Amino acid sequence: TFTIILGEANVLYTFYPPLMASPAFYIGATLLIIGTWIFTTNIFLTIKKWRVLEGNNRIKLPLEVFGLVSTLIIWILATVGIALEALFLLIPWSLGFTERIDPLLARNLFWYFGHPLVYFWLLPAYIVWYTILPKILNVRIFSDLLSRVVFVLFILFSTPVGYHHQFMDPGIMEIWKYLHTITTYSVLVPSMITAFTITATMEMSARLQGGRGLFGWITKLPWRNPTFSAIAFSMILFALGGASGAVNAGYNLNYIVHNTAWIPGHLHLTVGSAVTLTFMGISYALLPQLVKRKVNNGLALIQVCLWFVGVIIFSSSMLYLGILGSPRRVYDLTYYGSLTSIWSPYLAIAAIGGTLMFISVILFLYIIIRTVISGERVLAIMLESAESKTFETEPLGLVDNLKLFTAIAILIILVAYVLPTIQIINMNSPGAPPVWPNIK
Repeated sequence: TFTIILGEANVLYTFYPPLMASPAFYIGATLLIIGTWIFTTNIFLTIKKWRVLEGNNRIKLPLEVFGLVSTLIIWILATVGIALEALFLLIPWSLGFTERIDPLLARNLFWYFGHPLVYFWLLPAYIVWYTILPKILNVRIFSDLLSRVVFVLFILFSTPVGYHHQFMDPGIMEIWKYLHTITTYSVLVPSMITAFTITATMEMSARLQGGRGLFGWITKLPWRNPTFSAIAFSMILFALGGASGAVNAGYNLNYIVHNTAWIPGHLHLTVGSAVTLTFMGISYALLPQLVKRKVNNGLALIQVCLWFVGVIIFSSSMLYLGILGSPRRVYDLTYYGSLTSIWSPYLAIAAIGGTLMFISVILFLYIIIRTVISGERVLAIMLESAESKTFETEPLGLVDNLKLFTAIAILIILVAYVLPTIQIINMNSPGAPPVWPNIK
């Protein structure tokens, strides 16, 4: 963080070489990863100890713990790539031990990690949808089995998808890019299952409340509850994000939107909605449990709606700008005045959406701080998750065998990455000298 603040790490999130940052940036990032490995080990040992104390190694994990373990498995698998890049390429290079670096090999290892990272953010939101949302709706999840299948599918297919970020990179054979296209589309399946399962859970609750008709039950949902509205809105936005993501994953369509404004438009519909908005919403449910003070639900609902509308305006404009060819990652979006008549109206609309999002963030912080300092005191009741079954009495099924699916995931990763990585190494690239991106 200090290297970023001091302007010694202006390489941005993707930190592509030959752009070079301070060695402290790469070393700090490596220590951060090691810290997460220690945390993960602690969680796994805790689960093992719990089963020993219960005297039964065949106890089925609660759904929220099953989701947590799945998320951490994905994280461990994914961080192998970034660890290899940092330890063997970036740190020695930034310290001056090596003069040149192979940008393609570094990008290959980065995107081995870079896209699974999205699912490391996304799956905690899924855990909220599957375990906290049913509690708010006072029902059980539509299908415990389908919920677990979703997490298993993410373990299998979330890592070998990196080449859809590298369709434009030379040096990677088309067959490997095609394979990653297949696995990337495979990741859409658990999201579709989630859309069905969560919507079915909502419908069950609404019909128990007297909802009628094909769509009339929607009006019986607790829309005045900011946590529910945040989750529902985030699912709507994520559905749009998934549709735009299908374009990114397409080998031919990707060429049209690559490095255009389409990409941040897509990201704000996924990480900026499914993840961020869900986390905002769950904050309103968890904060009273922590400080025993009541959240102003009226203000919270306004904040959630502002974010939803802001993201819709911002992302739709950015997606269209991408189709029009507006670039990303450039200092001046107008290319110093050219083509402004084409892009300017939509850039202005995107700015309106971004402004609404900014206001929403400020309002969110205000609500949190106000609740902690002066919120109405309440006797908080712990918000528990809603299990669809009594897991302690359930025998373990095939879907609960996370060791098996982790082994299969490792096999798929080896098939997707080992040979193309060896081919990149065997190219004997002379490498590139460092370029310092620092702006003085």
